[in-house]
Amino acid sequence: FVEFNQLDSAREGCAVCSLDMTADPPRWREAVLKSISEIRKLGIHGVTPGEMERYASALLTDAEQLAAQGDMISHGDQLAYLMETVANGHTFMSPEQSYAVTEQALSTLTLEEVNRAAAELCSHITGLNDGELTSTGKVVAVACTPKSSDNEAAFVDDDMLCQAIREACTIEVEPVEDVVVPHTLVTPEELEEEMKKNPPSWESGQFSDGTPNTPADRITRPFTLRRLSNGIRVGINQNPAESQRGHLRLVAPGGRDAERRLGFKSGSLAVGARAMQEGGSFGSFTREQVELFAVDHLIMVEINCNEESLVMDFVFPTTNVGNSGYGENMKLGITGTESVLQIVREILVDFNWEEDALGRSKSSYRTAHESLGKSLEGKSTEMIMDAVTSGDDRFLSIDVDTVNAVTLEDAKNAVMSQLRPKDLEISVSGDFVVNEVLEQILQYLGTVPADANAEFEVKDATMEFDSVPKLAPGKHLDLELEDSDPRAVAYVAGAAPNQWGFLADGTSVAQRVSEADKRASDYDKQRRAHPLFGNAALSLISEIANRRLFSTVRERKQLTYDANFSLTGFERMKGGWFLVTVTASKEKAQKALDACKETLEALRKSNPISVDNLESAKRVVLNRHEGELRTSQYWATIMSGIQEESIPLKGPLSVTDFHAVIEAMTTTDLQLALDCMGLEESQLYTAIGKTVQPEGLVVDEIVKASPMAGMGRGGALMG
Repeated sequence: FVEFNQLDSAREGCAVCSLDMTADPPRWREAVLKSISEIRKLGIHGVTPGEMERYASALLTDAEQLAAQGDMISHGDQLAYLMETVANGHTFMSPEQSYAVTEQALSTLTLEEVNRAAAELCSHITGLNDGELTSTGKVVAVACTPKSSDNEAAFVDDDMLCQAIREACTIEVEPVEDVVVPHTLVTPEELEEEMKKNPPSWESGQFSDGTPNTPADRITRPFTLRRLSNGIRVGINQNPAESQRGHLRLVAPGGRDAERRLGFKSGSLAVGARAMQEGGSFGSFTREQVELFAVDHLIMVEINCNEESLVMDFVFPTTNVGNSGYGENMKLGITGTESVLQIVREILVDFNWEEDALGRSKSSYRTAHESLGKSLEGKSTEMIMDAVTSGDDRFLSIDVDTVNAVTLEDAKNAVMSQLRPKDLEISVSGDFVVNEVLEQILQYLGTVPADANAEFEVKDATMEFDSVPKLAPGKHLDLELEDSDPRAVAYVAGAAPNQWGFLADGTSVAQRVSEADKRASDYDKQRRAHPLFGNAALSLISEIANRRLFSTVRERKQLTYDANFSLTGFERMKGGWFLVTVTASKEKAQKALDACKETLEALRKSNPISVDNLESAKRVVLNRHEGELRTSQYWATIMSGIQEESIPLKGPLSVTDFHAVIEAMTTTDLQLALDCMGLEESQLYTAIGKTVQPEGLVVDEIVKASPMAGMGRGGALMG
């Protein structure tokens, strides 16, 4: 990771340029040489005409989006902006004024002026070489490295760091070659040809929660749900609350559970998903061309593999982007929505798998696993999850040996087997015209052949998701980790239903509650038959448990500053776990753990859920839901899975009836739902992780200053 920043710092009283990088300890010298060479390249040779045009367009589009959202900026953000402006001596402007000034400035800016600014910005680095423009300010180099390492290459001291920097500054650098960035990934001619080869059509949306099929030719509210003739499920929602922004989520059910069910090598889907993120070459376009296409069109892409699905998230502008020229002479590019649909199409039909991308993916996973072993919280969580899951690797960090064993062919076969059109669901929300986007989806995604990636399909494989492992009787675990900072973390874990109320044995919360309440009225039976009942009960229980933990463990007993109750929230796999996490001093860790157990026990018996608890939790859950409905990401999330057979209780009713189901919940519902969790003492898994001081540690005789009032964490460059 490497990042270059320049900003005015009120705290430092000057402008600060910084070059930040993170690297594997043994490769720190290589990272320094490469990063500094790139900055010197910018300072000495400047930007190319193509870069100038692309980044000016992106900057203007960004300013336009901010102007469109100007009346939606929160009071807190406005106040922070005002304070920063005053502290730095800037001119305070509204987003609309800022956009107008930005457009005016960009329309008169020349390449020579930009390159002079680049030379000045980079002078603190280029100036370290004799004969080049130098900066008048201080140059500070800071390195944070492991105190001890088995690899000598990881060692670095002051002299070695300065020597590496000076060595990097003497390397001759060549100007950047201007990359030809495509204005579109799919030409109109190619699209027309695909429309003839694979004529697309809409089909009605189908659901498993009892909702009737939705029409294939009509817009519905609050979202339109349909299927393409090739099998891709589509959900679309118009959300004007985020002006000129959109969010698209592509979900392929499977995830790490599919590695086992379909017989793939362990870790292949997860490593492959990251390799796809690290790669990005489509057809005849290179990775750099595609990457710059995404940058020019302000598209952010994130590809992840979790326990039960492969998820691709795209954030994009809904206006025309990649424009050239200004004012009346502006030539419009395609919209961000069209750009992102082109990327999705290319991922499905023309993705190029590259060995170097796999290498970066593996390096990322190796670093993450090694970091986990050095983190008290990470290693403790891994330890208790290892016990709870009986060592099931679907739910654990991928170790180095497993990562190293994955080949490019393994990763390719695993990921592409998930990208069959019949298994995919696309959910898109944003500030756009629904009919226009539906037409674009029909053209770009409807023309993906129904048998795309059929060669990767695993024949005769079960598509039904497994349940989570059955829990053995509970036990207590202890962990010690060498660290000079004394602290502790404690955990309480146990069995719980999945997000929709299914338990590992196949029964559901609604079923168990109905069986336990012999005096239930017909109205109660009707309420509990609603597909959202289990989900709503668990949401309220989670909120109430968090409040109880806060008031008991922190406020009343003062044993911690943080206690949290969470649920794993699987949607497709039956069953799951709850996890209580509490941080404390080493001396109070056991007491804090006992207090958490007492709180959960009291919730079940001596101090059950009261009407006040319930009403308060309802307000929080409903207000959170209402607030998040203003974001396109939340809409994309709640639409994902609505048409998926592997989540039988998730359908349109989970959104349209959300308020009604939450409001109708009673204390009896929640108390009986609590009995579905493994809260008995004999069922609980507990753990305490503590740090121990390394042998021979010399305590620094440095008095650490308390932070000043209003001073946040981080240095001068933290936003």
